[in-house]
Amino acid sequence: MTILQAILLGIIQGLTEFLPISSSAHLVLTPYLLGWKIPAQEAFIFNVLVQVASLVAVIAYFWTDLLTILSAWLAGIWNRKPFADTQARLGWLLILATVPAGLAGLLVKDLVEQAFASPLTTAIFLFVTAAILVAAEYFSRQKRAMEQLNWKDAVWIGLAQAIAIFPGISRSGATISGGMACGLKRPAAARFAFLMAVPIMLASGLLASWEMIQIPGFTRLLPAFIPGLAASAIVSYYAIRWLLKYLTQRSLYIFAIYCVALGALVIAVSLIR
Repeated sequence: MTILQAILLGIIQGLTEFLPISSSAHLVLTPYLLGWKIPAQEAFIFNVLVQVASLVAVIAYFWTDLLTILSAWLAGIWNRKPFADTQARLGWLLILATVPAGLAGLLVKDLVEQAFASPLTTAIFLFVTAAILVAAEYFSRQKRAMEQLNWKDAVWIGLAQAIAIFPGISRSGATISGGMACGLKRPAAARFAFLMAVPIMLASGLLASWEMIQIPGFTRLLPAFIPGLAASAIVSYYAIRWLLKYLTQRSLYIFAIYCVALGALVIAVSLIR
């Protein structure tokens, strides 16, 4: 992978990790559409590191919120009143919402890896993302605030996140839609979705990093990757800020249209080739 390729993929990762259009799909489909022949091991290492870069961005953006939630959560445990404080209860809900995706990742790991190797499968899953976004906009009521979530809502949103382990199904799209299905307003659904990204991205990043360091000579790739990782972190931060502002006044339909268009393009290219 060249430095230019790393920067471009880093920018794409930063834009698509939190916009509801599937970052995993773009990391699979961009090299496919541009005809890049990136070795599988290099692609794996870059994908691990670029996810960590996006994790750094979301932690930086929500640092105050995360610190407040963590402090309240620890205080609740210490005082033996784990659910008395609203922020402590939110912490427990975030943990609960993480469980389904963690279990799904362990149970269907081989299927997910096969999907990552198939641009056509990824393109088909983009249509699934589009359908989820449209359904969320059409059926949701959007009356509740994030503080009104209960454990059933957290499980439901967690199940939505679990299906997004496949490339092409947007994690942010699925979780925002899951929150809207529970009656959350769009910005509240997005905020919860981004907060719950932290534990699952941290867990998956640690697991993938462990696999990465088992690969001989992986450190020699880092100099070419670093500009791409920096680009990913910076763009991710501003993508979060932009989307939260966007969702206060506008719908998810534009992202559904984009997913359909990209999926159709990839299918057309695969047929031509």
